[in-house]
Amino acid sequence: MPKQLLIIFAKNPIKGKVKTRLAKAIGDEKALAIYEFLLGHIHQEIRQLAVDIEVHYSHFIDYDDDWQHDRLEKKLQTEGDLGEKMGHAFHQAFANGYQHIIGIGTDIYDLNANDIQAGFDQLKKNPYCFGPANDGGYYLIGMTQYQPQIFQNKSWSTASVLKETLRDLPPENVALLQEKMDVDTIEDLKQIKELSYIIK
Repeated sequence: MPKQLLIIFAKNPIKGKVKTRLAKAIGDEKALAIYEFLLGHIHQEIRQLAVDIEVHYSHFIDYDDDWQHDRLEKKLQTEGDLGEKMGHAFHQAFANGYQHIIGIGTDIYDLNANDIQAGFDQLKKNPYCFGPANDGGYYLIGMTQYQPQIFQNKSWSTASVLKETLRDLPPENVALLQEKMDVDTIEDLKQIKELSYIIK
């Protein structure tokens, strides 16, 4: 059985520092409430997975938050853009002996444990897998071998991120999971009954 690791890139839930694009439309307070909801959702889902887990915090390691798990380790994200943060985390994970590694964020409402497990299952057959987001990015990235170019020279937080990333890899080595919605706009929120009350 390959040594498996799930890396969660999480922003500390700080007012004014999370869901900033959404906050421009609904305010920092409501944006924080939405982010905390999404964070709690991912926390519940990952508890069902039989893999090692690392939570990489954006600003500081919160040892007293709800993220407690027997197989969970807490780390701090490195400096730099999103690519540098992810690249460093994956590089270190491979150096630590992990063979199948998946990274996710915390902004996808309908991402569940089955989706993440599907990513690990794909890594048994493909060196790379991605979960496409409807905004042109990706909500999940998995790999069995480190490729630094995946994280370099990308237009992060734009609609071209996934397309640019796939250009770096042979198509036959990549598996794509189901597309999911990133929660970034009021229109996104209106499609989620459990969150729509926040913007009323």
